[in-house]
Amino acid sequence: MEKAVHLLISGKVQGVFYRYTAQKIATRLNLRGWVKNLPNGKVEAIAIGPPSAVDTFIAWCHEGPPGAVVTDVKVESLPSPPEVEGFNVTY
Repeated sequence: MEKAVHLLISGKVQGVFYRYTAQKIATRLNLRGWVKNLPNGKVEAIAIGPPSAVDTFIAWCHEGPPGAVVTDVKVESLPSPPEVEGFNVTY
């Protein structure tokens, strides 16, 4: 059984390689989904995969890469995850 979540990450999360590091971590965890910057300075992501891997990704999102200052991570379960292949940085 898979777990799917929608994440909204706040803080100093743009201009610090957050998206690219998130993609690297998610790929290492064999997750599917995407990550993107929002105009309001936040980062949005969807992660789909084994529950333990998704939980590991969520924990990483609270820290982020060096240089990031994460102040909040909102996590929402997705009952019907989108069909995506791989884990992509979107624009």
